[in-house]
Parts: sequence; structure tokens; C-alpha cells
Amino acid sequence: MSKERLTAFEDAILAIIMTILVLELRKPSEITLQGFWSLHANFFAYALSFFWIGTMWVSHHNNWQHVQKINLNTVMLTLVLLFLASLFPYTTSIVSDHFSNVTAQVFYGIIIILISLLNVVISVNLGKLNPKAHFGLLYTIPTRIVYLDLLFKVLGLILAVTIYPPAMMISIFCASSLLLLSFNRA
Repeated sequence: MSKERLTAFEDAILAIIMTILVLELRKPSEITLQGFWSLHANFFAYALSFFWIGTMWVSHHNNWQHVQKINLNTVMLTLVLLFLASLFPYTTSIVSDHFSNVTAQVFYGIIIILISLLNVVISVNLGKLNPKAHFGLLYTIPTRIVYLDLLFKVLGLILAVTIYPPAMMISIFCASSLLLLSFNRA
């Protein structure tokens, strides 16, 4: 399989996932400012999921331009990543409807953490296949930022389980902001 075919497939799947996300947004019971405000958790979950997937897409798009060679491991890892990403509309819907529920937040967080780890594994795999690309743990993102990203998410998971369930989504927001800031510098 060529790199172009794999990236086109990934682009298509991520675009479909992002479209389904908006279809899962609840509509207010009354069309007023208060009606929309009552759904603020839904909008936050939607926006976080949309931009998290969008950030992943931008990262892949920018970094895969330097990829010359892929292998079966790359394809299979990407397939698993897309499988987990396809759960975003489902997990976002659950966490939107049960924002303060520990299980909903943990489920959402575990999906994010697994995708983050898969992105690291894919990047390392591509780095071995394409040594001239100079990929690190997460493409061209500095290693310390990758560790901070994962640390934020794991701390969010621990806080969500022990103290404050929405800490999971807050930590994902903080980690995503950190990654976005590092994109501008990379």
C-alpha cells in the first residue's frame, strides 16, 4: 500500500468522524440563550473532540509529508488508531450527557490516552522507516512536550477517578493547548 492511499483513507475517516460529531449534538429544548447555555457541557465536549481530532489530522498531514516509506505495521497501527478514533462520536455523546459521571469521563479519557499512545508508536515506527525525517516520539514535537501531554492526561484520569470527574476533559483541553502551542514552534 502506498503512503498516499493510507493518508487518503485516514483523511476520509477523520472527516466522517468529525461530521458525525456535530450530528450527535443535542438541540436545546427552547431556542433561547438559557436553552443553549443549558447545553454548555455538550458544546464543550463537542468542541474538545472536534479540535482534538482536527489537531491530530493537522499533525499527521504536516508530518506525513516527510514520510517516504511505510510498512504493514504502519498500516495496522493506523487502522487501530482509526478504530479508536471512530469511537469519538459515541464517547463524546456519553460524556456530554453525563458530564460529571466518573465512568463516562474515564471512558472518554482512556480512548484519548490510547490514541495518544498509538500516535507515539506510529511516529516511532515511521521514524525507523524514514530516518531522514528525524521523527521523535510524536513526529517533530519535542520529547518533553510529549511526556507533558501524556502526564496531563494521566493526571486527569487519576483526578477524574478520585476527586473530580470533569478533570479528565479539562486535562485533555490543557494537553491539547500545549500541543497546539508546540506546533507553532516546530
